Amino acid sequence: MERLELRHLRTLCAIADTGSLRRAAARQGYSQPAMTTQLQRIEHFFGEPLFDRRSTGVTPTPFGTEIVAQAREVLTRVDALGPRTTRPDRTLRLAATNTPILSGLLSRFRTATPDHTLTVTSVYSSAEIVTHLEEGTIDIAVGVDYPGQELHHSPAVAHRGIVTEPTFVALPTTHPLATHPEISLSDLSTDAWFVTPDDGAGWPAVFFTACQVAGFHPETVHEFFGDRSQLHAMIAEGLGIAAVQATFAPTPTVTVKPLTGTPLWCRYLLAWKVGAVCDDVVDSIYRSATAAYRDLIAYAPHLQDWAARTYSSAH
Repeated sequence: MERLELRHLRTLCAIADTGSLRRAAARQGYSQPAMTTQLQRIEHFFGEPLFDRRSTGVTPTPFGTEIVAQAREVLTRVDALGPRTTRPDRTLRLAATNTPILSGLLSRFRTATPDHTLTVTSVYSSAEIVTHLEEGTIDIAVGVDYPGQELHHSPAVAHRGIVTEPTFVALPTTHPLATHPEISLSDLSTDAWFVTPDDGAGWPAVFFTACQVAGFHPETVHEFFGDRSQLHAMIAEGLGIAAVQATFAPTPTVTVKPLTGTPLWCRYLLAWKVGAVCDDVVDSIYRSATAAYRDLIAYAPHLQDWAARTYSSAH
């Protein structure tokens, strides 16, 4: 392939949105073999893999995430070509689960799209978010799901993956394993755990399944749903450890480490009520979310180190 075409960019976005070559092929009107061949040619053009293939689907590599984000920007500009129109101010109702990208998303969207306003509602359960979207009580939302347990919704709702990230572990700096570059889940079998409640998307079942695969069930589990400062304080006091988002900030008394073999992954996704939000606004919110996540990575050296080790060894 000598050059990229718009259809190639749409293919990359479809694969990233659906997390599956099969579903992307169906969306684009291709056969799965044709989709696979096209992706191979695109990756050959760029000189390295853009997606990680796993039994549960595909997720963008760090380089792939950059390429997909650029592809979306190009497609947004192309799709926006046309007569200038005057758009009225509009308030959009956004719901968001427990995610650190929310504040950055809001500030970036406000700057990029001043003729729209977002009102925000905190909804922890992603299943509840889907219900609100289907009933039309919200317009757009940030939720989560997990590889192999993609969020279920009716055709009245559409979604797009923002980022799929590994789940790390937070533990006190006095922990015997705190100096290790990564920690096996099985080595934490005797620790007490802080675990957040059912999020309507698969958590904490995916956590307990990973523990079972590692050969244990946590002896002590504290169900916890509070702010990060409280969790930091309890971990620092040695009261327990926690599976945390990859961008969870370390402190002088709390360290954040990757889990060996990366047994747990989580995907942030953008979901919206079909027909309630125009495509350019969806794209603007999506770009705001991905940019907010990139900002978080800059303050997560543990995530940067993990990505450097993981993807350098893959080549």
